[in-house]
Amino acid sequence: MIRLEKVERIFQVGDQQVTALNKVDLNIEAGEYISIMGPSGSGKSTLLNILGLLDRPNRGQYLLDGKDVTSLTDDEQAFTRQQKIGFVFQFFHLIPRLTAEANIELPMILAGIPEQERKDRIHTVLKAIGLENRADHRPDQLSGGQLQRIAIARATIMQPKVLLADEPTGNLDQHSGGEIIQLLEDLNSKGLTLIIVTHDMNIGKRARRRIRIVDGQISADETGVA
Repeated sequence: MIRLEKVERIFQVGDQQVTALNKVDLNIEAGEYISIMGPSGSGKSTLLNILGLLDRPNRGQYLLDGKDVTSLTDDEQAFTRQQKIGFVFQFFHLIPRLTAEANIELPMILAGIPEQERKDRIHTVLKAIGLENRADHRPDQLSGGQLQRIAIARATIMQPKVLLADEPTGNLDQHSGGEIIQLLEDLNSKGLTLIIVTHDMNIGKRARRRIRIVDGQISADETGVA
């Protein structure tokens, strides 16, 4: 499903070049559950941004479903991202003035999905995450765990093939964080490819495949029970 070949990402910082990713090779099969760990500044989020088509490598190739997406135009990348990739972030990134229902609906409006289908999908997903009675609440009326559930619903409402989660429990208490990880794992059990960047070793060890990045390179890639 995903293949990176000799991917490099270099940033210009003042008069210096900083190599965030250094000739990374990576293969990810559909349906995998992967955690990406490493120290701050190791390249974890840069890797996630490239996988999510939010950034481009300076060198190397990224194949998604067998297609080279590094050569796509910005508009083509945006379309691919809309159709195939979902994102969950530490700070939710919900629109404050919109209700939970409207936040979830937004990607479908942008994609031109008919109104009745939008309503049917929203009803189904709100029921699945246990928040059907919070549909008309704005973000400032929801708890952190509820906000992340809404963010996950929005990220998956377009039925992507892969979900990228950047520190999805980093802004939550332990109980809420555990509920969010369980929700993400339930989605993975239904076939969604799940890739989580985390500093939390306990969360990282739950993944069936665990990748560690140090200084922009993959230093470990382990599969099986931690």
